[in-house]
Formats: sequence, structure tokens, C-alpha cells
Amino acid sequence: MSASQIPPATAVPGDDVPTLLVKIFGKDRPGITAGLFDTLAAYSVDVVDIEQVVTRGRIVLCVLVTAPAPARDAIGSSEGDLRATVHSWADSLHLQAEIISGRGDNRPRGSGRSHVTVLGHPLTAESAAAIAAAITSTGGNIDRIFRLAKYPVTAVEFAVSGVATDALRSRLAPEAAELGVDVAVVAAGLQRRAQRLVVMDVDSTLIQDEVIELFAAHAGCEAEVAEVTAAAMRGELDFEQSLHARVALLAGLDASVVETVRKEVRLTPGARTLVRTLKRLGYQVGVVSGGFTQVTDALREELGLDFAAANTLEIVDGKLTGRVTGDIVDRAGKARLLRSFAEQAGVPLDQTVAIGDGANDLDMLNAAGLGVAFNAKPVVREAAHTAVNVPFLDTVLYLLGITREEVEAADTHIG
Repeated sequence: MSASQIPPATAVPGDDVPTLLVKIFGKDRPGITAGLFDTLAAYSVDVVDIEQVVTRGRIVLCVLVTAPAPARDAIGSSEGDLRATVHSWADSLHLQAEIISGRGDNRPRGSGRSHVTVLGHPLTAESAAAIAAAITSTGGNIDRIFRLAKYPVTAVEFAVSGVATDALRSRLAPEAAELGVDVAVVAAGLQRRAQRLVVMDVDSTLIQDEVIELFAAHAGCEAEVAEVTAAAMRGELDFEQSLHARVALLAGLDASVVETVRKEVRLTPGARTLVRTLKRLGYQVGVVSGGFTQVTDALREELGLDFAAANTLEIVDGKLTGRVTGDIVDRAGKARLLRSFAEQAGVPLDQTVAIGDGANDLDMLNAAGLGVAFNAKPVVREAAHTAVNVPFLDTVLYLLGITREEVEAADTHIG
């Protein structure tokens, strides 16, 4: 039967149709849900809505049904019989039941729908209260809350309606900063589930290190290079000029240092989990770096990345010359490469996710459908769509609605 052939009687009830909200509370065990519906089936009611939550072994089961037709005899009504039967069934299982009469379906959700992901380490009651109050202050309504992860951080998601995503994000950002928690606000809808390309910065994002500083340590100029790098990442220096200045200090290093640096690189906690999970979901994953292909090519092979682009250190006669070859991957170059990767992957730009920490990532973060500032400098946090300030890269999965349980189940199943 097609949707156009469904009889009007089975359609969603209007505001004038009597309905009953049946709520069941108590200790969870197998068979409760089936038992309740078996009980309701005797009264030929239609199911309008269902919500069930189990927390620490306690079940809350809510079922909205159409009210049964009145009984033909004068003694009572089918609704009265239903109420008595449900209470009797619940008592037999040591459960509590509450039945509330009303009309129609749930109140329609307001326009403007968002997912608000809150990350805490730990997440305190004070923080949760402040975030909830801030949502309310915007005119938004919290329709649903559920936990995405309990470790290494606590992550919960609020489904919010009634307020525009940008306005909600603007209101919650300063609140999150004051509370010391991460709050990510993204628009609800199919777009969130359709983001199929993730592109990351490398230094201090995919990995914990700044690669040029690893090279500089072998050249004896680590402090000087680190100072220039920090200024560039804060946006105080032109990236290309700073790159040439730093690379020049590496002139004369033996090319064998490349393999040494590769071994010194440390992946960010959660990096493998992030990439592995995204690949299982069918995402394509790439990196763009102001660092060097001598390292990013190895990371591409190690992690199974789809795309990788970076600058290339020039090597002549087994020595670093202190120069780079080819086009420079700078702030504009990263955004250009994001667009190129998206085109190659056949993914619209608004279905991409970009992750980075420095000022030279800003164009890429703003060009993507979702830009995530990961443990970023203040200028980047303020400009990105959302920010994550915990040291676990796989927390980005929670912004996509993926739970820790789903990640672990996939790991167990596939090994």
C-alpha cells in the first residue's frame, strides 16, 4: 500500500482526537516493552509515539496512543478498562504506571533545530544547569537529551528546537568558555549525516608535534624555530615568509634525519580511532599540512588516508638545502586543497568537515560545511564553527552524532 492509499483513520491524529500518554517506570528487565504493547493491543489503539530510556537499570517507557472507543455498556468505558488493566499489569511486575489524558499528538517542534554537543572532563551538574538555562534564554526548547560517551570525556547531546543555530551558537560559546566545557552547535537535518569528507591539519592536530621543530632539534635551532612557529600560528606572521625563514635554518642536515623524524612523530590520542571509524562509515579522509610531504606521505600510508598534501623539503646530494619545492601549502592553499579533495571525492563542499588548530587553518575551516577548532589558538576558536578543547581527537566523532558504544561495537565486531 502506498502512502497515498493509507486510509485517513490511520493518519497522525489531529489536535481534537483524544489520546493517552502511558508512562511506565521501574527496574528494567526483558519483556517489559512487549508486555505493555500486548496489554494495549486488547483495546485496538493506534500507537502515535514511543520513547524509551534505560539508565542504570531503570526504565522509563512512554507510549502515546489514541484513546479506545467508549464501551457500549453503561457500566464504564474502554478507557477506564484500559487504565485498570495497565495498572494491574504494571503492579504484577512491580512497576509504576501513569496514564494522562489529552488530545492530539505532541506539540510540534519549533522551527530552527540544532544538535548541541557538550563535552566535559568531567561534566558537572553546574555546567549542565548553565547550558540548559542558556538554551532556554534564547527561546529554544530542549526536546531530547542523551549520552554519547562516558569516557575519555563525558559527552551528551541536546536536541534543541525553536531557535536559529547561529543565534544558539553565539549564546552558548561564551557560556562554555566561562564554564570550561566544550559546546558544539550544529544544524540538525540530513546534512549532518551526509558529511562524507574529513580533512585535517597535521601538526598539533593529527599529531602532537610540530614537525619542523622535530627537524630543528637535530639542527640545534629548536628554540628559534619554535618561536617563529608560535607567532605564525597566532597569525602574527605571514606563513610563507615564516616557513622559508624556518626551513633555511635546516640547511645542511643529512637526509637520513627524515627517517628519524618520522619515528619521532606521535599521533594525537584518538587519531587512529577517528580515522578508522570514519573509514568504516564510508567517509574519505585527508590531511593538508604546512609541514612536509616527507612526513605526511608516511602518515597517509600508515593510516590509510585518501588524500595528503604538504610542502616538500628540497634534498640535494643527500642534504637538506634549506628550501622547499613546489607550491606552498599556506592558509589559502589549505582551503584550495579542501575544495580539490572534495571535487575528487565527489562530495559537495557543504558536506565536508575540516579540523585544525592554527591561523593558517582558518580559510579551510570556514570553507567546510563544519569547521572544528581542535585545541586551537584563541583567534581560531573564535572564528570556527565549533571548538574542541580536550586532547582526544576522536571526540570529533561525537559532533557527527556517533556514540562511543557504536565505535566500540564496530571495533569488537571487525577486530
